[in-house]
Amino acid sequence: MTSATQLPQSASAPANIDPSIEDTHFRLLRLLEARPELSQRGLARELGASLGKVNYCLNALIDTGFIKVRNFRDNRNKLGYAYLLTPRGIESKAAITMHFLKRKMGEYEALKAEIEQLQREVAEFGERRPE
Repeated sequence: MTSATQLPQSASAPANIDPSIEDTHFRLLRLLEARPELSQRGLARELGASLGKVNYCLNALIDTGFIKVRNFRDNRNKLGYAYLLTPRGIESKAAITMHFLKRKMGEYEALKAEIEQLQREVAEFGERRPE
């Protein structure tokens, strides 16, 4: 049931997953590990994402067994939940982190090369510019 916008069934991150969704899953797993008591609205606010996107990603993480949902039993607020990483979720977070880091390092290298090229072009333009 894996599509380009859902998490893979295995812990490794695939090449065909939408980078935007993968980034959200990565950031969501990190945030849930640190603050499992956050509501979906709180998660959305912290991530700077829409509530719908957070809901979609949480459901994908739940469906793949990466997180589980627990009610706060003593909470009078019936909407009080904790989103807990499962052992599989912790393993997946490590794999997604490595994939995320590789992708970001590639983006960094490409941006660095583009900046260097632009600096050369600006320097050449400055040398040719009549005063």
